[in-house]
Amino acid sequence: MSDKRKAYQVLTMNTIAFTVCFAVWMMNGVLVTFLVENGVFHWDKAEIGILIGIPVLTGSIMRLPVGVLTDKYGGKIIYTAVMVLSALPMFLMSAATEYWHFVLASLGFGLAGASFAVGIAYTSVWFSKERQGTALGIFGAGNAGAALTSLGAPWLLQYLTDGGKTLDAWRTMPIIYAIVLLAMAAIFFFTTYSKRTEHGRGMTLRQRLAPLKYVRVWRFGLYYFLVFGGFVALAQWLIPYYVNAYTMSIATAGLMASIFSLPSGVIRALGGWLSDKYGARQVMYWVFGTCLLCFIFLCVPRMEITSPGQGIMAEKSGVVEEVSDEAIVVSGREYPLRHESLDRPEESDVLVFPTFAFQQVPLVEVGDHVSKRELLAKGDTQIFFQANVWIFTVLVFIVGILMGIGKAGVYKFIPEYYPQEVGVVGGIVGVLGGLGGFFCPIIFGYLLQSTGIWTTAWMFLFLVTIVSHLWMHSVVRRMMRQNAPTLSRQIEDMDGTDSEAVV
Repeated sequence: MSDKRKAYQVLTMNTIAFTVCFAVWMMNGVLVTFLVENGVFHWDKAEIGILIGIPVLTGSIMRLPVGVLTDKYGGKIIYTAVMVLSALPMFLMSAATEYWHFVLASLGFGLAGASFAVGIAYTSVWFSKERQGTALGIFGAGNAGAALTSLGAPWLLQYLTDGGKTLDAWRTMPIIYAIVLLAMAAIFFFTTYSKRTEHGRGMTLRQRLAPLKYVRVWRFGLYYFLVFGGFVALAQWLIPYYVNAYTMSIATAGLMASIFSLPSGVIRALGGWLSDKYGARQVMYWVFGTCLLCFIFLCVPRMEITSPGQGIMAEKSGVVEEVSDEAIVVSGREYPLRHESLDRPEESDVLVFPTFAFQQVPLVEVGDHVSKRELLAKGDTQIFFQANVWIFTVLVFIVGILMGIGKAGVYKFIPEYYPQEVGVVGGIVGVLGGLGGFFCPIIFGYLLQSTGIWTTAWMFLFLVTIVSHLWMHSVVRRMMRQNAPTLSRQIEDMDGTDSEAVV
């Protein structure tokens, strides 16, 4: 078989295996929500956030050592080992009865998330630099595994438990996931080929970890913290979000969450192509800018509030002669009152913008003596914002698309700047991105618990996005001043080099 055909076969199997691993990695988002909603276990929001995030923690931390091992031993053997080792704790989760049982099992099967570091390095060695962006984008489409779990796991739980009649049957689902992992490991091992980079043979661990000293690597990690970590967190967090904020069933919430996660995974291939064609930096500018706009709208919660409004003050001194719902009369001078009812549409109606109503409530009675500029009636402004579920879902869909493109954009940077250390650098960036997937649900949980507002999750993501955007822009501006001072107002320099300092 030619190397070209081998490359395509490896890419195909890498992508399928990553899809399976990602589906396994995201299982807690559905399972934990199901167990709590059905009263099988009683965990608070913070504990739920921790359980959702723990597999992501393992997958994140293990990406760096797994990336190093892939550079040293090759992707075929390491990828297979990751899937086999993840299957055992997944199987053992079926016997969990205490919170710490779930914690330990989640730590174990979270290793499946480290498959990304293997796949990135294993895919890169089969393709030229000019085609790596597209190839890595196709591989990254395995993120769609999150959608498979969001869509399939709620249905599977309903089927296994007979619609909730035999709740303890949930224990079959981890067993099924473990069997699928083992089957995928066997298929992968017998349908792929061994290949690894010749660079770095005989290198010490310290030499392999040398890229850790580059600021640029940590900057890429921050980008990935947002576009990948945010994606992983939201793929799981959106299910309890829809259940609580929009009173949906878990199955419906899973379907709605898949609208976010499925396109984000599939579109990653397009992100790779765009990064090859227009450059990763240009792609990231569009991703950050559009995400900021979406997050602004998503930050506004469903609300009905009353705020001080425009009141009525006496234009001159006098005696109150009449007070009614329509007006106040002071010494022959009539002051009309405003009374508007707040328009609350039906849930099925789509209300894009907030509605406002104004009321003026009298503060005086007949016979009162008032002085000039004394307040006769206070003003109340009522504001209603529907946060319609369909508008919310459209915005979430756009964010998912942007994160998918952004994930490919970030990993386009790596083989360009570090062609000989793709596994290590990809592992470092993957660790930082995966940590976003771990910490974000926990942060979301604590923010929700302290404020009671679900949209605080979007507020946090907005903050991370603005920091990432400003950091990237400051680097670009410094590059312009150093390399092309006469073109310092342009976004890109002429040769595409990055002069960021090494620390």
